[in-house]
Amino acid sequence: MRSRIRRVAFAATAALIAAAAPAGAASVVEKAFYLSGPRYDAALPPCDAALGTIQSRFATREGRFWNSDLQIVGFKHVRQIAFRPWVETAIPRRFCVARALVSDGRVRSVFYSIIEDGGMIGASWGVEWCVSGLDRNWAYNPNCKMARP
Repeated sequence: MRSRIRRVAFAATAALIAAAAPAGAASVVEKAFYLSGPRYDAALPPCDAALGTIQSRFATREGRFWNSDLQIVGFKHVRQIAFRPWVETAIPRRFCVARALVSDGRVRSVFYSIIEDGGMIGASWGVEWCVSGLDRNWAYNPNCKMARP
């Protein structure tokens, strides 16, 4: 009985020591199979490619959540303001700005980013956007600053 208690105590002590030891780097085998990390190619579409998506989602959001008839009628002065502004290992993003004519007759700035693997279940590129003055749930407050690089 005593020898069994000693073995259990020894095993518990060994497990505690192993858990307290610093983790080492992944071996070549581990990297090859499941620790390789994401592989981004930074092949994002130009800023113009996201305008239709923004226009459609804006109309849906305004109608469904804010009971509003506002729509984006058109865009002008579309330009890129940054591409991969952070470290190379971050998810590639193209930051853009455009001027949008809204159905209320006002021209507003639209800040948006095109994100690699940011679409549905990471299958395609995705878009995050903010229309200045119409960020009603304050997701990108103040004045769409959090939608910029």
